[in-house]
Amino acid sequence: MATQAIGILETKGLVALVQGVDAMLKAANVELTGPMKGVGSALVSAVITGDVAAVNAAIETGAETAGRYGEVVSAHVIARPHEDVEVIVPALKAPAKRAAK
Repeated sequence: MATQAIGILETKGLVALVQGVDAMLKAANVELTGPMKGVGSALVSAVITGDVAAVNAAIETGAETAGRYGEVVSAHVIARPHEDVEVIVPALKAPAKRAAK
């Protein structure tokens, strides 16, 4: 099944991101996709996936919570992303299937 929505939370500082991700995962039925990404200058981001309503709710809650602990740089939801988005968000790729032994 294709990804229904992608949510991205970017903060300045790791503590804010950890608090925001914790709140997102507790607030809605979403899945953390891959590890946290650092892009330099203390900017870190996390990607979640799930259905559109759940990702919207999670990102809203996560951004609000992260804002209490640091600076939220960006919080964005992409509803029904094109399948080629996987090229720039590698964590979205499905794990390779192992050959049966």
